[in-house]
Amino acid sequence: MRVEGAWVLLLLAISVSSVPIDRKEVHQEVKDEEQVESMDTGLYYDRYLREVIEVLETDPHFREKLQTANTEDIKNGRLSKELDLVSHNVRTRLDELKRQEVSRLRMLLKAKLDSTNTQSLQMDHASLLKQFEHLDPNNQNAFEAKDLELLISTATKDLENYDAERHEEFKRYEMLKEHERREYLKGLDQEKREKEEQRMQELKNKHREHPKVNAPGSVAQLREVWEETDRLDPKEFNPKTFFKLHDTNEDGVLDEQELEALFTKELEKVYDPKNEEDDMMEMEEERLRMREHVMKNVDTNKDRLVSLDEFLKSTERKEFNTPKEWETLDAKPAYTEEELQRFEAELRDKEEELKRKEDTLRQEQELLKERGKALEAQRREYQQAVLEMSQRQKDQAAAEGQPPAGPQGELQFRPPQHEDKGKVAVVENVEDALVQNNLPAEPPQNLPTHT
Repeated sequence: MRVEGAWVLLLLAISVSSVPIDRKEVHQEVKDEEQVESMDTGLYYDRYLREVIEVLETDPHFREKLQTANTEDIKNGRLSKELDLVSHNVRTRLDELKRQEVSRLRMLLKAKLDSTNTQSLQMDHASLLKQFEHLDPNNQNAFEAKDLELLISTATKDLENYDAERHEEFKRYEMLKEHERREYLKGLDQEKREKEEQRMQELKNKHREHPKVNAPGSVAQLREVWEETDRLDPKEFNPKTFFKLHDTNEDGVLDEQELEALFTKELEKVYDPKNEEDDMMEMEEERLRMREHVMKNVDTNKDRLVSLDEFLKSTERKEFNTPKEWETLDAKPAYTEEELQRFEAELRDKEEELKRKEDTLRQEQELLKERGKALEAQRREYQQAVLEMSQRQKDQAAAEGQPPAGPQGELQFRPPQHEDKGKVAVVENVEDALVQNNLPAEPPQNLPTHT
């Protein structure tokens, strides 16, 4: 079992449907699996979301209900009620996943509080967990139906705003690039600036000189994929066959990733990673714009998936056979001059704030150095005082006739040297003493025995 294409509102791009084992080509199955595993919703709880789906997928009852559920069943929470019927083993694994997620969120909260120097011990972590909407914080140990319902609704809401956030991120990227270009030119003298401006304009013109780009989802664009990617006769183009060929996970719909794969040929006309003038960030923004264009015109029920019926109906429209030429990003800037000026003002404010923080840190560093020097001086004074006190104690002990003290103040007992010398002198002069006192050197022999 593995995560693949439906879960319409749970992932809006990823679903749970098994791949038939009788695939025509084994390497194609491996390729599909790698593609699925590399998908990322961009949500901060993406891993938790995927793991929950993988566990639920292992339950036959829930899987069967999922395959027969429609968009409304998932959206209104009716599917969440089926959680009560899954096996005990599945519930146990879901409980463990939730405990791990709660633990991860607690670590995130602690890191955030530590970074702001807030006393986390005084915080109510249960209350703080309520800011995360994808789980029930009131029950931190068990995964219940409410958790699944919250996970679905939160993922739906977050993913609906995801594309808008990506567009805004790209706009800021483009404004930063233009800002850096202008700042770079300001640092050059007149002659070098003119040469560099000319070089940049030549690169821009070179990028614009690309073949015609077909509108995504048009007959010309699809026929090109049919002929160059699928290697089929363009005269035999068939929309239904085309749909089935590119429904790579065979779940009956084209999801966002499967649609974006269809635009590669068109994007290669404009972008080449080997060319200095081609920006790969712009290529990904172009891919997103193409996908949104198709979804807007083909996805009639707005579930972010293209069904076979929706796809076939789109081929019957006038726009399918007579589309307008696709305008690439270079035809219109992503921002206005006013937006760029506001962005540059924001950058200046941030730079000034960083400078203030830098000055504050430098002052604190100097203060710490001064404190370090003061502490080192105090340490030396203390050591000198200890040495002087020790010397005074030794001098006082010597004056009072006490044994000298050791390094730790202990007494050191040693026999006086002059007594030893006196004993040696007595021993050495014993014969002289005998002579001086008219005593024989040896005791007399044959003395009478006393009885």
